[in-house]
Amino acid sequence: MATVGIRDVRKAFGLTPVIHGVDVDIADGEFVVLVGPSGCGKSTLLRMIAGLENITGGEISIGGRVVNNLPPKERDVAMVFQNYALYPHMTVAANMAFSMKLRGAPKQEIDTRVNRAADILGLKPYLERYPRQLSGGQRQRVAMGRAIVRDPQVFLFDEPLSNLDAKLRVQMRTEIKELHQRLKTTTVYVTHDQIEAMTMADKIVVMHDGIVEQIGAPLELYDNPNNQFVAGFIGSPAMNFVRGTVRANGKLGFEGVGGIQLPLTGAPAGSDGRSAVYGVRPEHFTIADEGAEATVVVVEPTGSEIQVVAKLGGGDVIAVFRERHQLKPGDKIRLMPDPRLVHLFDAASGERLKP
Repeated sequence: MATVGIRDVRKAFGLTPVIHGVDVDIADGEFVVLVGPSGCGKSTLLRMIAGLENITGGEISIGGRVVNNLPPKERDVAMVFQNYALYPHMTVAANMAFSMKLRGAPKQEIDTRVNRAADILGLKPYLERYPRQLSGGQRQRVAMGRAIVRDPQVFLFDEPLSNLDAKLRVQMRTEIKELHQRLKTTTVYVTHDQIEAMTMADKIVVMHDGIVEQIGAPLELYDNPNNQFVAGFIGSPAMNFVRGTVRANGKLGFEGVGGIQLPLTGAPAGSDGRSAVYGVRPEHFTIADEGAEATVVVVEPTGSEIQVVAKLGGGDVIAVFRERHQLKPGDKIRLMPDPRLVHLFDAASGERLKP
């Protein structure tokens, strides 16, 4: 196990910069998730940690040792890829043992490590099978087993669950987290799926256009986003945003398009008349007589809850209710946000406004 230090790391492809001075500290044994939309630079950053991409500027250290100029095989990391990258002509056991054979490890040590990894991942019955004889989830376990056999200082996962169906993704998510809790190996995990990030990470690094927007524990990012991008990216369904104006001349409140009135408990001094964006999560709406009038557009029952898409203040919002409201498209309802849980963002910069 080891710490990973990323200091002012930059990456450019030719004259095009794609990573703009990233700083991240990863503690020994920590599970860190790099998350963001496609093209944000998260996989490129992971590949630079692995040594598969050269660093244009800055410094990466693993276990206190700067690895900028070290080849991948000398960094003591193991990577699990999105496409499994298994050798089709080799059995499960041979795939898992291959890296150790290349290093010339004794056969007894190889067998011991392969059997240990197979026990951990439930692969014992499949050691003599070939990848074509396995399901997607089993292939992903083999790829993870190959990484475990190496006993690296750091595990690197590059969107390993993208090729699996929804139910299997949930199962593998749990298995990877359980594996980390058992092995306690420092792990860096890349995904565009913020549900994966929220459920698996000790710490999340939210990236956007090659920069780090915010770093923190999952619930810290959910409850206290630094800006509108993080607020909208973390959470499913996403946070609702209503554009309008802060009204602080008299009773504090927020006025949206069409004159809708929404409650506020705090705003920065001198905010009266300031253009802003009002953010409220879907689960923080209730139906109440004093709420703002909205028109139901779509009702989506999921079983445990009901998601309602409604027109509010010139735009669509999503409200989530645990109660089984009998609603249909065209109904008028009054939506009331919980004023203690709303967020206010600057309309120009997107930064969160704090009272």
